[in-house]
Amino acid sequence: MWFKNLKLFRLTSDWKTSAEQLDGLLAKEAFVSAGAAAPMSSGWVSPREGDVRLAYPVGRQILCAFRTEKKLLPASVINQFVKVRATELEDQQGFKPGRKQMRDLKEEVTESLLPRAFSLQRDTRLWIDPVNHWVVVDTASASKVEEVISAMGRLLHPFPMLPVQVNISPATAMTEWLLTGEPPVNFTVDQDAELRAGGDKAAVVRYVKHTLDIDDIKKHVQSGKQCTRLALTFNNRVSLVLTENLDIKRVAALDILDSPDLQGAADAAEKFDGDMTLMCAEISQLLDALMATLQEIRADATRP
Repeated sequence: MWFKNLKLFRLTSDWKTSAEQLDGLLAKEAFVSAGAAAPMSSGWVSPREGDVRLAYPVGRQILCAFRTEKKLLPASVINQFVKVRATELEDQQGFKPGRKQMRDLKEEVTESLLPRAFSLQRDTRLWIDPVNHWVVVDTASASKVEEVISAMGRLLHPFPMLPVQVNISPATAMTEWLLTGEPPVNFTVDQDAELRAGGDKAAVVRYVKHTLDIDDIKKHVQSGKQCTRLALTFNNRVSLVLTENLDIKRVAALDILDSPDLQGAADAAEKFDGDMTLMCAEISQLLDALMATLQEIRADATRP
C-alpha cells in the first residue's frame, strides 16, 4: 500500500477534524458506479478492501481514496458509427447532413454506445498527517491532484492546507549535491539524474543507471544546465526521485517490508495497518530531513 508518488502540501493548524468526523463528510460524496448512460462518475471509497470506512485511521494518521470511473469509448469507434448513420441519413433525405445534423448524430451514437462500453476505475489515495502537518496525494498527475483536493475542499469548506515553500530550490540543491558529491546527511545519490538547460529549446542530459562523474557534471553545469531530477536513497531504507518542482516520484521501500513484524501479521487488515504505520513513519522522517535541507518556509505558525 506504499505511496509511489508524493505530491506535498502542508496541513495548517486549522485542522480539527477527527477521522470519524471526516468519514461522515466523505459519505456525502461516496462513490456510486456510473449508470448505463453516464460517461463517468467519481467519489470516495474505502482505501482498504473489505472495510467500510472512507476515512481510514491508523493511530492519528488518516488514509482516504478517491475513485473515478470512466467509460472507455474511443473516438474512432464513435466516428465509425457516425459515418454509417450519416450515409443512411444522406440516402433518406437526398443530401449530406449539415453540421448540426452531424453533431446530433454524434450525440445519439455516443448515448447508444455508452451502455456497451467498458468501465475503467482508478483510485487516487490521499494521506492526512495531523501529527506532522502533511497532506500527501499519491499521484504524478497535476490534474488528479486538483481533482482530489477540490473534492475534499467541497466537503471541508475549504481544505485547510497550503503549498510547500522552501528557501533553496530543489534544482539548486540537487545541482550542488552532484557538484560536491556531498548529499545531505542520511541521503545517498543513486545513478539516475536529469540535467536541463533553460530556454525554450533546452538541452537535456539524462543518466540512467549510470555513474554520475563529477567532472562530467561540472561541464554540464558550466554550459548552463541544472539538475532537475535526481534519484536518492534515504537512510538505506527508502529510494525516490526528487524533481525540481519538489515532487517526489518512484518511492520504494527497500528491505523494510520484509521485517518479521509485517511478515507475521495475523491477517490482511493487520498487515495493512502495519504497512501504513511503517510508511507514515518512514516518509515523515524523509520529509523532515528534506525540508530541513531545503530550508522550508512555514507560513503557518504551528510547526510539527
